[in-house]
Amino acid sequence: MLQTVMLLAGVALLAALPASAEDRRVASFNTVIGTQTFGVRYSFTKETTLVETARAIHSLGSNVLKISMEKDYARQYPDLPANPAIRSLADLARLEPSYRAVLAMPFSHIILWTYPFSGGTAWVDGLSEEEREKTYREHYDLAAYLLRTFSGSGKAFYLGHWEGDWHLHANYDPSKDPPEVALTGMADWLNARQKAIDDARRDVPRKGVEVYGYTEVNLVQKAMKGGKTLTNDVLPRTNVDFVSYSSYDSLTADPATVGDRLKAALTYIEGRLPAKRGIEGRRVFIGEYGFPAQNHTPEKQAEMTRAVCRAALEWGCRFALYWEIYCNEKPDGKHRGFWMIDDKGEKQPVYHLHARFYREAKARVAAFLKEKGRLPTDSEFRAIGVELLR
Repeated sequence: MLQTVMLLAGVALLAALPASAEDRRVASFNTVIGTQTFGVRYSFTKETTLVETARAIHSLGSNVLKISMEKDYARQYPDLPANPAIRSLADLARLEPSYRAVLAMPFSHIILWTYPFSGGTAWVDGLSEEEREKTYREHYDLAAYLLRTFSGSGKAFYLGHWEGDWHLHANYDPSKDPPEVALTGMADWLNARQKAIDDARRDVPRKGVEVYGYTEVNLVQKAMKGGKTLTNDVLPRTNVDFVSYSSYDSLTADPATVGDRLKAALTYIEGRLPAKRGIEGRRVFIGEYGFPAQNHTPEKQAEMTRAVCRAALEWGCRFALYWEIYCNEKPDGKHRGFWMIDDKGEKQPVYHLHARFYREAKARVAAFLKEKGRLPTDSEFRAIGVELLR
């Protein structure tokens, strides 16, 4: 019964899409700023935590969603039941009711951590041919499923992973350099994933849907000092579509300086990213940033978030994704406060900052469309967004 309710909730959200062609164009327009849901530790409804948090993000006004897809999916969404019939990423998308409902919700951009059921980071000691084939096959099948299922939807999917430098650095120790076998193994792993996505795009007839691949870096300050990192020693060997930056190492406590520091890091990453034809605009985005309540007042969270979002728009990021809608960390029995909605259900100033931005940005996009008969260009919208965040 619960699975049926969840699926109907997804269908109801689709039915709630704006009716007119103009409204649909405005609703699907990428306003860059977004959030995500991982490791959910509390909830307020009878829906699964995946569906509940995705719905909360949609209710916020966002058309961007970021979630996890992996063998141990209950690690991120602990109330999802195990299903022995689910043996691959494509199975998870097809057979798990909450995933089916969420993927069908009216998000225009869905960003996914995708770890193959057949092996997560087995490449750290080198990627074997068997591991390469399994990585390729699962990503090809998932990409093909998404392209077929959502043809005509206007959706774009981005298949990537969590902070790649931590996969490279044993014991999360940035002072130690990763060995060459791990650097080579990761490059081979990323290229197998990307080839699968490229091949699926080549093979599957579709219209109005895209699937992309990305890698995520997180030790960019080390990279900028010449250290062995994903940015310096793996990224140049790859053919990825995009790079996500989990940007905590560039965040400062000062809204007057955080923007310049972030933009310098983004520019450095871009300089290590090989060119790729067929994708317009900049190909580096901010996949994570956040300011936990244990270190920041709610007002400071919102102030720093405003500064990061403004910098992301000024630089040209496709996305800037706040960590996150509900807090996922509770060490020693106390939430760290990486949240927009706290564990009491209270919407924080950073939530209202996003909600207001979406309302005003969509109103400006709609007015632009009405006046000029077209949507704003990327640069035109960024000027609008920066103005709204001043």
